[in-house]
Amino acid sequence: MTRLPQPARDRAADHPAPPGHHDPQAPGWRAVLLRALGSGAVASIISTLVVSARSRWRSGSVPAGTNAASQWVWDWPARHASGWSARHTLLGYAIHHASSLLWAGGYEAWGHRRPADPPLLRAAGIAALAYVVDYHVVPRRLSPGFENRIGASGVAAAYAGFALGLALCDLVKARRHGSAPAHAQRRAELVQPRQHAQRQRRQQQRQP
Repeated sequence: MTRLPQPARDRAADHPAPPGHHDPQAPGWRAVLLRALGSGAVASIISTLVVSARSRWRSGSVPAGTNAASQWVWDWPARHASGWSARHTLLGYAIHHASSLLWAGGYEAWGHRRPADPPLLRAAGIAALAYVVDYHVVPRRLSPGFENRIGASGVAAAYAGFALGLALCDLVKARRHGSAPAHAQRRAELVQPRQHAQRQRRQQQRQP
């Protein structure tokens, strides 16, 4: 009997991919990008709040640290801009936010490839890599530029806040998933004695 040719998708199903193989077109990568939008936004906001607080404490100006990132466009004068403005503050935050989304993509891709790795480990690794690239790889004009406004300790706090922001969504999810079985177990422990007592009462009522 002549065998009809199989469609391409059926042939692929007959020959599964080897272990460890990942299809770059798999739907999972779309989810990675969507998650990066969330984790990157959180990391951007938290790190900006840290930079703003440190900038206010050290330089007397809340937007000074954020303004410095606009040196990508305005070069050196951006490092000395202290007031609120679309030219420096809005542009500086937009640059920082875009960079945060880029690094969040790396964080989420790491989690997609190695889901067993703890979120804080992945976040710390990405934040450390971001620091090395920002201050030891790219030209100074493409660095965040806020080190003179917030000091060395402020830079460390900013990258720590960035790492926390990357991992925060995953930490919240893990906490919720971990607490659900515990709640179910406690509920079962409360319900089981009550059901046992009800069964005993029914048995006593049936007895003559």
